[in-house]
Amino acid sequence: MNLEQMFSLKGKTAFITGAAGAIGGAISEGLWAAGAHVALTDINMERLVKFKEKLGERADAFKLDMSDMASFDPVVADIAKINGRIDILINCAGTNKREGVADVEEATYDRIIQINLKSAFFLSQAVAPYMKEQKGGSIINIGSHNTGMILGGCSVYGISKAGLVSLTRSIAVEWAKYNIRANCVSPGHIRTELTAPLWDHPGRSKYLLDRIALNRSGTSEDISGLVVALCADSCSYITGQEFRIDGGFFAGGQPWEYDTKF
Repeated sequence: MNLEQMFSLKGKTAFITGAAGAIGGAISEGLWAAGAHVALTDINMERLVKFKEKLGERADAFKLDMSDMASFDPVVADIAKINGRIDILINCAGTNKREGVADVEEATYDRIIQINLKSAFFLSQAVAPYMKEQKGGSIINIGSHNTGMILGGCSVYGISKAGLVSLTRSIAVEWAKYNIRANCVSPGHIRTELTAPLWDHPGRSKYLLDRIALNRSGTSEDISGLVVALCADSCSYITGQEFRIDGGFFAGGQPWEYDTKF
């Protein structure tokens, strides 16, 4: 078996939420490049349609509001009808509002939990019958650095992403008998349009770089490679795991001065 065969996704259908975003878009493009038919979903149809046109063949666009659970089943059914199967689900859509624990209002709490966690739970439920029928599938939840190390102003976001790790393990354990795998990929500090103000801030960017061993911000493309690999049949024995893509943040970051001949 050559390298292309090991990681080929030809003949598979991938369903991606938040595909109009930077990370969701990079993951979608990676899955598409590996041969998958990608069902792109997002609430921002203007950006999504442009992205679909960029990919061309083997791509479809569907509007999906992650706060509207009633919309899930019809979209899942449409994707399955068009492609005949759903092999991969990427729960990437998410939202956040940075504020202190004492400042969070109930409506904000509910919205973040609903879009980041509740939607992934019930969307996984919706695709499960199709994966069960075809005797296999791969669900990838996109977590966060905040599943293990919280930044100030990320309390509810951290709760929602930590919940995704627990959901990942529950699916891995309960649905293994159907050959449905689940893993969580947790990005570290990735430079996107939304995080540009953080990286452009001299104090905050220094704080982060001092703690990242590779001494640089991550890119959306840094996330897609591992996701593609986890969806491939060559990784069929990997399930129930959380993978951190953080440039060495959790490993210890930048070391202090020490004696070395190297």
